[in-house]
Amino acid sequence: MCDGILNVYKEPGFTSFDVVAKLRGILHQKKIGHTGTLDPQAEGVLVVCLGKATKLCDILPDHDKEYEATLLLGMTTDTEDATGEILTKQEVTVSEEEVREAILSFLGTYEQVPPMYSAIKVNGQKLYELARQGKVIERQPRPVTLYQLEIIQMDLPRVVFRIQCSRGTYIRSLCRDIGEQLGCGGCMERLVRTKACGFQCNDSLRLSEIEKLVQTDALKPNIYPIDAMYPEYPKIYMRKQGDKLVNNGNKFNRKMVESLEEGCRLEQPNATGEEPARFLTYDSAGSFIGIYEYHLEKQEFVPYKMFL
Repeated sequence: MCDGILNVYKEPGFTSFDVVAKLRGILHQKKIGHTGTLDPQAEGVLVVCLGKATKLCDILPDHDKEYEATLLLGMTTDTEDATGEILTKQEVTVSEEEVREAILSFLGTYEQVPPMYSAIKVNGQKLYELARQGKVIERQPRPVTLYQLEIIQMDLPRVVFRIQCSRGTYIRSLCRDIGEQLGCGGCMERLVRTKACGFQCNDSLRLSEIEKLVQTDALKPNIYPIDAMYPEYPKIYMRKQGDKLVNNGNKFNRKMVESLEEGCRLEQPNATGEEPARFLTYDSAGSFIGIYEYHLEKQEFVPYKMFL
């Protein structure tokens, strides 16, 4: 069984679940998950976790997710992208400068109403299930943050822009909101995720490429080890007498540590200063065990996420 992370290029037409299902067949293993669902028509980086790495699915940092989106002005649809049923269509008379100002005005945090065609649950039902029944219900706006927003190309009625945004941001809804602000309507025509969790689109593998690598037994160099996902965490190595503790997922004190990575100080918290310092923890043989937190008040290491 493979353990680690795979940078997959999700092609349009596949759901994220489709990709996982196909990989289960290609790799002949069941324990596979992904981080950050992409819509079926979207493409680009899909970070896939294999084996023990599936424990990373809910903790991998995703603040670096980057997208390239194509906004089509003058048209609105029920799905807020170009695949949906057209609701309105009109001529685009706004200037490029007006479009530029409207798009850049969304930089920062704003209240976004999620689309009906989304997996958000309301009263136990997913919105897209209601939408397929022809129902439209009121959705509460949620704060989302656009960290970076850059216009790459403008050829009205189309605009291509690059965006870095917070978890929970719907690019489709952003396109809708830009169109509404301009008074002509708008929808998302294309979406490519170019970066996620430290991985880039240029380095991702399509399913057909992965299948060929498996057939030639050449996939392993493309599977990233679990501990490589946290290069900012310092490393600690156990004394032999401490191996049993970490192999059982127990806490331990400083006396059980053989060595700390050079320059590491236990008294120094993480950059935020709001949580204990975290460490990549290895047994005396150098095998990666998991991530431990150092609790300064008790002077002990406590397990945060184990990968036994």
